[in-house]
Amino acid sequence: MSFDPFSLDYFYYPVSAIMWLWYKAFASFLGAANFLTWTLAVMFLVFTLRAILYNPFVRQIRTTRQMQELQPQIKALQKKYGKDRQRMALEMQKLQREHGFNPILGCLPMLVQVPVFLGLYHVLRCFNRTSSGIGQLGLSPERNRSLGNYVFSATDVGHFLDANLFGAPLGASMTQRGASLQAFQGFEFSRPAVAAVGVPVMILAGIATYFNSRASVARQSVEAAANPQTAMMNKLALYVFPLGVVVGGPFLPLAIIFYWFANNIWTFGQQHYVFAMIEREEEAKKREAIERRAANAPAPGAKPKRSTAKAGADGNGTGDTPAAETPKTDTDAGNRAPRPGAKPKKRGR
Repeated sequence: MSFDPFSLDYFYYPVSAIMWLWYKAFASFLGAANFLTWTLAVMFLVFTLRAILYNPFVRQIRTTRQMQELQPQIKALQKKYGKDRQRMALEMQKLQREHGFNPILGCLPMLVQVPVFLGLYHVLRCFNRTSSGIGQLGLSPERNRSLGNYVFSATDVGHFLDANLFGAPLGASMTQRGASLQAFQGFEFSRPAVAAVGVPVMILAGIATYFNSRASVARQSVEAAANPQTAMMNKLALYVFPLGVVVGGPFLPLAIIFYWFANNIWTFGQQHYVFAMIEREEEAKKREAIERRAANAPAPGAKPKRSTAKAGADGNGTGDTPAAETPKTDTDAGNRAPRPGAKPKKRGR
């Protein structure tokens, strides 16, 4: 395939190139048409992409935590300017600027992974181009094996199609039927074997998705969890998304199921590592604040020193020791006004 600048080849070629590098690395000692070789190539493609996206992921976690901390102030703004959307938007922007908060960073890793997932799905789909229909080439099995797939050569395409585990091809789905099954010519295709390999991985991927969502929900603040929109998203993340992985698994190639499983395994480990790192940083900041307060506090038993400003206000306004008071004279005493309610004294003649 040649590069098309007016297509999504900007995603397809990098994704296929990373997968090709891992494939060649594992093929050197496992074999070019080995099921494990191609499975590991897909999984390490995930690990490579997630490692590249590590810094955006950390920013996402920090942004999410910062958003939870700002929930009381956001609620106050909503209560004050709820009916004035324009003023509400301006006040929200002001609050975000004051705290250096950018909500887009919270969505960046997820947005980046979407084209990566679509790119991998397209590359894996293009190993078998014998299907007919919308977006399908409908090639003959022989013609399909004679064409390369992005950075993969025609020989690599044949090895991918021949990679199977007890008759379960890595590029086949549990519900796959029709002419596309003719691409797997090097062995006897077995649908029960595809189900036997795919169902356990599919269930494990769903369980991993659930525990990842559960770990995120458990670290939410009380204010954030009380928000109705957040509560709804929590239910979707805990129950609907894991169930979607299990329900949608039969319609996806085994390679995509392994991709999803590897992605969730990486997320589980990375999430716990990043949360622990951020908690250590926050604990260190708290200790520093306590140490600063202790350093500025007076020694036990010592009288606190008066500040210069206070001394100046109590004295002569210069901040120095107040000057000695001028002795009061009888004239001054006589000219003083009586206290409120007191009878004025008669002056002696």
